[in-house]
Amino acid sequence: MRAGMPAEAGDGGVQPARLSTAPPSDARDRLVPLTDMNEAAMIEMAASFGQPAFRGRQLFHWVHGRLETEFGCMSNLPRPFISLVAEAHPLGTLATVKELVSSDGVTRKGLLALSDGQRVETVLMEAPAPGHEADRYTVCVSSQVGCALGCKFCVTGQMGFERQLSAGEIVEQVYHFERSLRRASPKGGHRQITNVVFMGMGEPMANFDSVLAAVRLLTAPEGMGLGARRITISTSGLVPGIERMAGEGLQLGLAISLHAPNDQLRDRLMPVNRHYPIAQLMKAADNYASVTGRRVTYEYALMDGVNDGGDHARELGALLSGPLCHVNLIPLNRSLDPALKPSPPWRVAAFRQWLEEAGIACTVRETKGQDILAACGQLRYAEQAPK
Repeated sequence: MRAGMPAEAGDGGVQPARLSTAPPSDARDRLVPLTDMNEAAMIEMAASFGQPAFRGRQLFHWVHGRLETEFGCMSNLPRPFISLVAEAHPLGTLATVKELVSSDGVTRKGLLALSDGQRVETVLMEAPAPGHEADRYTVCVSSQVGCALGCKFCVTGQMGFERQLSAGEIVEQVYHFERSLRRASPKGGHRQITNVVFMGMGEPMANFDSVLAAVRLLTAPEGMGLGARRITISTSGLVPGIERMAGEGLQLGLAISLHAPNDQLRDRLMPVNRHYPIAQLMKAADNYASVTGRRVTYEYALMDGVNDGGDHARELGALLSGPLCHVNLIPLNRSLDPALKPSPPWRVAAFRQWLEEAGIACTVRETKGQDILAACGQLRYAEQAPK
């Protein structure tokens, strides 16, 4: 999870990422897609075309609730109005380049092309939901094209940063899979996606305005109507973003990519730590838990001989003592750095036991979709790498 900022000499090529308040760099050069527009914007547009407010609300429901891809299918809207809208605004901008399905059928990865030719990844993961009629379907979305934070273990972080995604480009990743699930549903038409996680390409907190706008589109009652508690924002540790998110009045989940229990090691693995060290990060996380009452999840990718020893586990346990935290241990995905390898299963089990003995709630993330390059940035990298 990374942000696009210019390099600073002597700092490993990373400056402290700032919260973005600007639109994507190409926004002035293109028509605004309807997927980028909230209900108020559509009502205002309808008024500019001489239409009452309810026409804007109807249009919003077609785009963000029904997920319609054809203007001609918007049956309750006047044809002259639809013609004006279609001339001024495209419905969406993403096109499918490639979609892969894992051998067990529970993970799907899409490589999607943006209007300027850039590509982003999104993943759909299916999991059983005990006690519920339907399974849980989680979409992992990207928030930037590439990333500039340069985390040593992350494929996307080694690609560099291209540009921010708009809110519409973010929600279209969810809509891509939601449409597919609706088509396959015997009941048809009802919502299938249950959870959204901002854990794909990019650092969400460095594209805060677009991410927040996407969240509000996904949670809109006339849209998909997802509950805010079913959306999780992950960050590599951009403290200003965590502080701002705490003030938004939303019950969003917060996940922090920690990966080291001390500043010395985290500085090596994640250059962002040089600007927002662990003590500052933990203060922001504790404040978020206090303000929202939500448990904070700490992501910890286990790397053989790097951060997976008993001393690391005990140091992590001391750092995270408190009721509103949970550690998600992650077997390291394939990295471009040959020196970084996943911890063996026995050490993963030992690390978990050490944490639990320290009173820390933790789980080991089940590895899914390795056969389809489901981890962040891997499919995009494979498609762009020389053959």
